Amino acid sequence: MTTTNRPRGVIAATATPLNPDFTPDLPRLATHCRTLLDNGCDAINLLGTTGEATAFSTAQRLAVMRSIGEAGLPLDRFMVGTGVCALEDTVKLTRAAAELGFAGALVLPPFFYPDVPADGLIAHIDEIVRRAAHPKLAIYLYHIPQNTGVPWPLEVVSELRRKHPTVLVGLKDSAGDLAYSRAVAKEIPGFDVFPSSEVALGNANADGFAGCISATTNLTAACAQTAWSAQGSEAGAAAVRKAGELRALIARYPLVASVKSALAATHHDDTWSRVALPLRPLSAAQSTALAEALAERNSRP
Repeated sequence: MTTTNRPRGVIAATATPLNPDFTPDLPRLATHCRTLLDNGCDAINLLGTTGEATAFSTAQRLAVMRSIGEAGLPLDRFMVGTGVCALEDTVKLTRAAAELGFAGALVLPPFFYPDVPADGLIAHIDEIVRRAAHPKLAIYLYHIPQNTGVPWPLEVVSELRRKHPTVLVGLKDSAGDLAYSRAVAKEIPGFDVFPSSEVALGNANADGFAGCISATTNLTAACAQTAWSAQGSEAGAAAVRKAGELRALIARYPLVASVKSALAATHHDDTWSRVALPLRPLSAAQSTALAEALAERNSRP
């Protein structure tokens, strides 16, 4: 479980269940988060890419954040996505994360405009830190350049850490590039780096990783926790293999729809299959094939 004041270990990038009008289903989300925490997850990343956060308004995102606290869930075990295109909305969400008691805010780079210069990225975070000023402010950078078109270069991350050593506490790397993750961890001691795959857990301590933040941990929490807790052991290695194989099955289809389809099968609740527009759910044939493949793999050690 968490061993510092910041989340570490197995962190689920939680999916967000939706109502028929595509608004977040807050009671079902709280139940899902509680289940994840009770069954292997050390912490949860709320309103990330898997959580379809960019489909929601600022008001909807604030409602989601407040609902998690009102449900009695431990906000010190949650980080929350707060980065959007508009600076002022990012500031509002990031400040709210600190005020509500979340462990940290996960901030995307300013996206849409191509070729954002390094000094622009630095100035963007400088301004968020200045405007969202709060004694509990903690920022994690969210590196997902395949979606944003804007990376967090190592030199930018290093400079931001130098300028804001108590506020800039970590980075989620969803690029799937472990060389980048290792380079950030090596360059910035004490900085919490989270790759996006459970496979990274098998050698996390040696690589300097603080754990992983993964979409598929919605479904692999138990074996992911073994992979993290039993590093270097035969049981840990077996858990890494199983988590990796389950992740590969889910990745056969579009990730968000695939995770939600698998959750629908797991919970015997078809409403989990609903995805935010413009995404589309898996077809009936795809959902059946995925459920059968996951069940077959879960039946084996």
